[in-house]
Amino acid sequence: MKESEKIILKGKLNTYIKWPLLGTLFFVMLTIFVFPVDALAGMIVMVFGLIYFCVSLIIMEKFKADMTESLIGFASAYSQVQKKMLKNLDVPYALLDETGRIIWGNKLIEKIFPDAVRDRDNIIALVEDEKDILDFGEKNKTETEIVVDDKTYKVVFKPFDMNSVINGAKDCDLDEKTDMVGMYLYDISDYKAVETKLKDDQVIFGHIYIDNYDEVFQNIETAKRVVTTGVIDRKIAHYFGKYDGVVRKIDNDKYFIMTKAKHMSSLQSDKFSILDEVRESGQKSNIDATISIGLGMGSETLAGSVELANMSIDLALGRGGDQAVLRDGNKVYYYGGKSKSVEKNTKVKSRIKATAFRELLLDKEEVYIMGHHIADNDAFGAAIGFYRIAKTLGKPAHIVIGEYTNSVKPLVKYFNDSEDYEEDMFLSGGKALDKITKRDILIVVDCSSASYSEEPKLVNRAQAKVVIDHHRQREDVIDDANLTYIEPSASSACEIVTEIMQYTNEVVKLTAKEADTMYAGILVDTNNFTRRVGSRTFESAAYLRKKGADVANTNNLFRNDIEDYKAKADTISNTEIYKDRFAIAVCEAKNVESPTVVGAQVANDLLTVKGVKASFVLTPYGEQVYISARSVDNINVQVLMEEFDGGGHMTLAGAQVKTTKVEDVEKDLKKLISKKIKDGDL
Repeated sequence: MKESEKIILKGKLNTYIKWPLLGTLFFVMLTIFVFPVDALAGMIVMVFGLIYFCVSLIIMEKFKADMTESLIGFASAYSQVQKKMLKNLDVPYALLDETGRIIWGNKLIEKIFPDAVRDRDNIIALVEDEKDILDFGEKNKTETEIVVDDKTYKVVFKPFDMNSVINGAKDCDLDEKTDMVGMYLYDISDYKAVETKLKDDQVIFGHIYIDNYDEVFQNIETAKRVVTTGVIDRKIAHYFGKYDGVVRKIDNDKYFIMTKAKHMSSLQSDKFSILDEVRESGQKSNIDATISIGLGMGSETLAGSVELANMSIDLALGRGGDQAVLRDGNKVYYYGGKSKSVEKNTKVKSRIKATAFRELLLDKEEVYIMGHHIADNDAFGAAIGFYRIAKTLGKPAHIVIGEYTNSVKPLVKYFNDSEDYEEDMFLSGGKALDKITKRDILIVVDCSSASYSEEPKLVNRAQAKVVIDHHRQREDVIDDANLTYIEPSASSACEIVTEIMQYTNEVVKLTAKEADTMYAGILVDTNNFTRRVGSRTFESAAYLRKKGADVANTNNLFRNDIEDYKAKADTISNTEIYKDRFAIAVCEAKNVESPTVVGAQVANDLLTVKGVKASFVLTPYGEQVYISARSVDNINVQVLMEEFDGGGHMTLAGAQVKTTKVEDVEKDLKKLISKKIKDGDL
């Protein structure tokens, strides 16, 4: 039997072939109408109808096989044409099974992946392990990009159902329920080249500031100042000239620069060595001269790029200077930061901020003051200082506080028990959220990030905000504050508040206990005036002493009990010296009231060990691990702590890691130190 005889025609084609037979119905109807009128005529019509039916049936049966065979031949030829056209399609094309295995590919795909098509490899290896690309459950078109032989291709996947196609395919190893995937490759190399060129030719704006110009050069004779600044000018111009940059000096201590984005990778690889060049040239002349660089890129507009550059230089200065900050859209990169902040001898900035602060408070109804989570003496002392300023200006004031260190407890108890203070002097974060209105003001002290504050929701709720901090600025600083005063060269937040207190144009009458509290804040952050101390620190301490601060009473706050000593001794005895100069310890401190304070004390003590350049104490507390980091010389522990979403100063920093596994944090810390050493940053 012929193959064509096995095929049964259906649908419209079957109707078209049988159409002549439908003419028989005409003769039947005609016979019915004619026969009653004339029997002979009816018989004749019936005979002609039978003859027509027989002839039509014979013709249909005779040509059906030939027609089917012709159709099969046409379909086969058409299929071959389609296959040939697909094989020679100008777009690389392949068929994949649902696991990503290549089933078939045309000539162009074979040129791109010759071995993969021949061996029926899995496409997952060819799309850089993007396994999610092959998740075709929703039958949606998916795309990705790959690079092959220096050419970039856009890969488009189009899943389709094979249930109706696969039937009868004898040479295919798929079953009827298996889906197939069409893969198209589009060469977008030229598009990418143009895109890259446009991106490389993007203009990058930046600022360069000589750090603390007035303080550095105020006592230097004019001739030496001109020579030194001239050297800095030439070094900056020569350095950025190597990267096709344009430098324009716009003030004695300010420069505006422009370069192209294609040079940024080279500048980043070089880690902005101009920072080291300027610092070293200044040291040769016995001048503590450093520069700060702020660059902005990633914006679609020139104005946006300039704004990013402005934000970058502000961040570089807020972090203490002697560093470069590159802001690429929302990403921020830091380089340098190897010098300590130069103390500002002038108090002009403090006076200006104090005046602006006074005007803000006078326009508000109530004042809310908040420090960081687990308030220490500096945060609490600064809050007390602003509390007294607010009361002096006749404003109701509240201090938002939750947990606090052991040395703060007797101070809180004193203010709570004293009849001279209101019952609502201290509020929890929840109560403050309920009470604060749009007519009130929030002052955040000793931290500049909402996430580190006692009640982050309160920062969002407050309509008017003031931020006062002495830590190096982070990129997540509260950026919508009405007034921000971040001074990294200050020893403590209490030092800043003490200076503001003296310029509010009001006589602020501190009580002796309030002076003790603020003095304690300075003591804690300077480690009893041994670290991060400047002339203005002693001036602030002297002012507080005049207001009644008792040194003996303050020192009593920091006396440790026997359990604290035992915890410190256990921690120090188990300290590991990593890489010959980094002390790493875990402070369990299970039987002490303030484990984080003990950890910080141990970190300070470990710096007295000969050969130790930096110390890190990890203290598990609650659901977090607190890291206390301290350093000497040019080790910047702030940069290390920022990797753990922390911050601080160059020589004093910390972080809070949300985990209960202290060993994991220790491993991550060691990996980070090793990486920084390998990269030449430590």
